Amino acid sequence: MCAATVDASEVSVSPLRASWRAARANLVPGLVLQAFAGALVAAYFFSGPARAALEQIAAWRVEIGPLFGVVTTAVFGAVVPFCVLGLRAATRGRYTGAQMGALTAFWGYKGLEVAFFYGWQARVFGEGGDFATIAMKTFVDQFVYCPLFAVPCTWAIYEWVEHGFRAGPVWAEFRRPGWYARCVLPLLVATWGVWVPAVALIYVLPTALQLPLQNVVLCFFTLLVIFMTKRETVGGS
Repeated sequence: MCAATVDASEVSVSPLRASWRAARANLVPGLVLQAFAGALVAAYFFSGPARAALEQIAAWRVEIGPLFGVVTTAVFGAVVPFCVLGLRAATRGRYTGAQMGALTAFWGYKGLEVAFFYGWQARVFGEGGDFATIAMKTFVDQFVYCPLFAVPCTWAIYEWVEHGFRAGPVWAEFRRPGWYARCVLPLLVATWGVWVPAVALIYVLPTALQLPLQNVVLCFFTLLVIFMTKRETVGGS
């Protein structure tokens, strides 16, 4: 799953400079989230009560099925951030109800997509916790899936929502020369700084727990971004 922030004014200056500044803006949230994810993984392996609680979550996911991913990802990716935005006067009017409904639906779909992707990786590379398996899954996740599909699609959805569901401005931006370097690359670089270590930690856990941990990290990431960046724009996979 990919998520990142970037100030749109930086993108028009220089793609490389925008990428660097986006990465720096997310450095502290990234370190916090990586530490948090690491603590959860350590708790799973070294704390009996924590392991029991996490295994119960995995059991619920299996019992509920795909709906688990839809609901939890929608809540962590859109509903909670929307509630936090509503608590701040400066961001209270950022999205209309229709816009937030669209983003909630988008993240609900992403829950299905990411669950399928994690399951596919488990079938292709196995469910082992060895270094080679984790490294291969992380590479495919962050350097194939994200740059080719997840980040560009997330950019397009958020641009469409930001422009009041008008596809024209999004299509015009896409057709301008250098679209990927200008619009996607800064998001991608910022995403890597936060999510490469976090995703590696996610793949340490059993497959049934990977989506729940991803969603928890996603939720904390969006909240940290809201409070620590100048422009509260959040995207992901």
